[in-house]
Amino acid sequence: MSAAAGGWGPALVAAGIALLVALAGGLLTTTGPWYHALRRPAWKPPDWAFGPIWTTIFALTVVSAVMAWNADPAPGSRAVLVAAYAVNAVLNIAWSGLFFRLRRPDWALVEVVFLWLSIAVLILVTARVSGTAALLLLPYLVWVGIAAVLNRAIVRLNGPFRSA
Repeated sequence: MSAAAGGWGPALVAAGIALLVALAGGLLTTTGPWYHALRRPAWKPPDWAFGPIWTTIFALTVVSAVMAWNADPAPGSRAVLVAAYAVNAVLNIAWSGLFFRLRRPDWALVEVVFLWLSIAVLILVTARVSGTAALLLLPYLVWVGIAAVLNRAIVRLNGPFRSA
């Protein structure tokens, strides 16, 4: 990344925010006895796969965000981009809190629809300035789609849920 393309500032900010979102989500994710007692579909990815998958998604998201930031220096466009990422970050963290901390996969199932839609909005906002940056977000959209289907299966196999 050159100084002409915005220097390292946008990349460092994007990476720092991604690390904070990942850390917050990770701290809210507890796979203790409650989680292990849930009935889960046979096709659920193994627990060890979630870390590498999320790491890849966060890395692609950081690259996409920086590419979009650098592709359109207009303050209005950048404000929309930042707002879309902020909403997505809150929804990303909230899902872990609902599912794992509050032990409410049913509430998380409703929330994951909004998370998925926020990724779709990110793709649309990003595509206006960089097709490549938008494509980098597709794995995130697909993974959250898979997570939503898994979330639904867990709700169907284990519901109803009550607040802990």
